[in-house]
Formats: sequence, structure tokens, C-alpha cells
Amino acid sequence: MFVGTGSDVGKSVVAAAFCRIFKEDGYTPAPFKAQNMALNSYVTLDGLEIGRAQAMQAEAAGIACRADMNPLLLKPQSDHSSQVILNGRPYGNREAYQYFRGEGRDFFRAEVCRAFDRLQTQYNPIVLEGAGSISELNLRRNDIVNMSMAQYAKADVILVADIDRGGVFASVYGSIMLLPPEERKLIKGIIINKFRGDIRLFDEGKRIMEELCGVPVLGVLPHFNDIYIEEEDSVSLAGKSMQAQRGRINVTVVLLRHISNFTDFDILERDERIHLFYTDNPEELSHADIIILPGTKSTLDDMYELRRKGLAAAILRARRESKTILGICGGYQLMGREILDRNHVEGTIERLPGLGLLPVLTEMEGGKQTRQVRFRMEEKTGCLVSDDWMQGYEIHCGRTSPTDGAPDGSFICFEDGARDGYRVDARCMGTYVHGILDNTMFVDYLLEPYRDKLSQAGNTFDYLAFKDQQYSKLAAHVRKYVDMETIYRMLQNTDVE
Repeated sequence: MFVGTGSDVGKSVVAAAFCRIFKEDGYTPAPFKAQNMALNSYVTLDGLEIGRAQAMQAEAAGIACRADMNPLLLKPQSDHSSQVILNGRPYGNREAYQYFRGEGRDFFRAEVCRAFDRLQTQYNPIVLEGAGSISELNLRRNDIVNMSMAQYAKADVILVADIDRGGVFASVYGSIMLLPPEERKLIKGIIINKFRGDIRLFDEGKRIMEELCGVPVLGVLPHFNDIYIEEEDSVSLAGKSMQAQRGRINVTVVLLRHISNFTDFDILERDERIHLFYTDNPEELSHADIIILPGTKSTLDDMYELRRKGLAAAILRARRESKTILGICGGYQLMGREILDRNHVEGTIERLPGLGLLPVLTEMEGGKQTRQVRFRMEEKTGCLVSDDWMQGYEIHCGRTSPTDGAPDGSFICFEDGARDGYRVDARCMGTYVHGILDNTMFVDYLLEPYRDKLSQAGNTFDYLAFKDQQYSKLAAHVRKYVDMETIYRMLQNTDVE
């Protein structure tokens, strides 16, 4: 089990590395995180919702993701409340105070333990991940994701610390010493992450840390910027480009207040034909060739914010200037003429006019559509753009349909015959399909109006092959700097003095 001295220290990426390492070494690993909090989520083959990080780790392990890998997912709806996803399905909403103070914790604890039990009957080893810091004293009594889960799983625990943020000795020593004795003895190793510079400079630091903590330092991982792994936490957006750039097709993602599933756009960051940037600045928006409205956990609130910040006017101006506007999921809803929430699914606002770019209306509904899909794209004539199937997934509340008198503009045909999306033309369209940009065919279609720039940019990008290559590079990086012999002795339940 990989736990952390705090949030964003690299637990998810380290866990993914070990999923790939164990796969390469002939094991059948699977990831597990009892409780996750994230707006980035994914849908399993059977239509259940889990945290995107566990889907990414399953991909590294070479297996299909399933709800048992992340049985409890919290999707923040405000600063004080979250939607609770249990075993892949919406369970209800909880106030943060109510939830973290222990209401229903015995029930949730039993559910996550059952999920772990099911998982370990089919995979070996299970690579567990903790959440945040292991030494939040005020939350320990109700913990179901960190050390209490390690105790249940009888897991050897490795503490991950981020040296780049400073204070690594205090954070490691404090994290371990604040644990009660029965939990402290589960900590079998330390990994120092994100080291910059000559790694030999930490040799003495490693010795001091081992003497202070009585726990071996199993590795010091250098910081890397040439391996690309999907980030789940929105804090990673702070490191994204925020401005347009000359010489490539400029694609901007509108930085909504409640943005979700921003991993939809990771492929565009790696495509050499494209410069991707994020912005909530109307002036910067004007420099984009393609504007993408992403998913959102609160469509009506973000519609209000688009108008308040002047972004709505900037998007409409971009459309008049023949820029491309694409909406995905909540972004698709924003592009319509009106958004209705008569049943208060999202909040107290019952209706707002949308951007009016698409002749559709969205009615919010309490149920949630979650499923993986295979689809083709059609021209307005009904002709297939290609015979090849593309893949994606849906996670949304609400139903979007054409307004009275609007022509049928759906352009996506699912394998089961159902239809999705609305397209006015090749520069104005929306869809509920997340992951649509992972399909080279659709990205090529999106870029086609800018073929004059393509001759100066680059070639079509194979994202699936790229991701697989990155997992292998990550595994090689971790193998090089971590004491794998000791890790395997742990797995074999031998003495690891």
C-alpha cells in the first residue's frame, strides 16, 4: 500500500508504476483505493463510475477497470457537500461535516472491505493507494482509506513524500511518529519523490531519515518531465499552459469553476499539431482557433459565471468569427438555448438561458447516465464519416433534446442505434461523449478546417500507443531508483529487516 505525507505527493503515479512493474514481471496486479475524492471519473464496462486514477492504474496493469477498485467516490458539488458514489452508483449527497464526522461510516467501511475481498480473489498483488495524509489526527477515528484499510488488508505500507515542496524530514518523521504503535509497525518503507539535482546529495539525508524513523528508505525518485501520466487532481491544472502560442493550432479549454473530467484533453497536449491552453480570460480566448467547453459538476452555476466574467460574450464573438466551438457533456448543455432544473438537481436555480449556439434544451434529471459506448460519426447527409467504431463513455445528469422546430442535428450513432449530440456545422457541435478526443479520427475531423496550419504542424497522433509507452517508461524509471528486491521480499512475506 502506498500512502502519503500529504495530498499531491505522487501516490497515484507511484501506484501506477508498480501496477505496470508487477504486470511486466508476470503477476496479475490490480489497483484499489477505498475512498477517492475527485471530479475526474471514468465509467467501467458495466456502466459503473469510479475515480479516474484507478482507471488509469488498471490500464497500467493491463486489465479492465471495475467498480471494486474504487468502491467509494466523493464528487464535490460545493465547498461543503459532495455526491457519494458507492460501488459505482449514486448513493446520495452528503455534507462534508456530516460525512467526515462519521455518519454511516460503519456501513461504508463494510462496503469497501467487501469490495477489496472480491478484488483479491481474482488479482495478485493488490496495489492499494491511500488518500491525503496518513496523520490527520482529527479524522483518524473515521478513517476508511488509509491505515485502517491497510490493517484490514494486512498490507505492507510504503510512505511517499514529496521532497520538492520542502520539509521532507519533518513531514516523514511527523507522519510516522503521529501514528499509534499498531499502525506505525505497518510502515515498512519510505519513498522520497520528486528529487531535483544530483541524487547522491541525498545519501546522507537517507541515512539520517532511516536513523530517525527506524524505517528504510526504499528509493529516491528523481523529478521527471518527460513521462506523461494522467493527473486526477485539479491542482495539476495549475501547471498547464494558460496562453496561446504561434505556429500551431491553438485549442483552448474554458476553465470553468466546476470543471470535471479534464483528462479528456490530455491527448491534445501530446499532439504536435496542437497547442493546448486553459483560460478564463475573455481576451486570451480570442487567440484560440478551437474553443472547448468541458464537463462541469454544476452546469447552471457555471453558465452564470460565464456571463459574469464576460466569457459568454467572448465565445459568441468567436463563433461569429468562424472559430470552432465544441462542447463536451456539461459543455454541450451550456451551448444550448436553455437549461432547466425544475427538480433542483443541482441547486436552487430553476432555469437559465444557455449560449444559444445549438438549438437544444437541457432538462436536469436526478438519475445519472453512466456507460461505455462505441460510436460512429455521420455527416448531415446520413453518410458515415468512417466505417470504424470509436470509443468513449458517458457520465451525466440531464437529458438534452432539440427545441421545437429544430432539425435533427445528431451526428453520433451508438452501436445500439441510439443517437447523441448536435452539430450545426463542422465548427459548432456538442456531445455527451467523454473520451471522444481519444479517437484520432475525431481529432482529425476537428482539425480539418485548419488544414492550412496542419502542413506546418505535424502528423496524426496515436494516443493509445503513446499511453502504453509512458507506463513502460514510468515503470523503468521506478525500477532504476527503488529497491525492488526488498519490495518482492515484502510480497513473499519474508523478513525485511
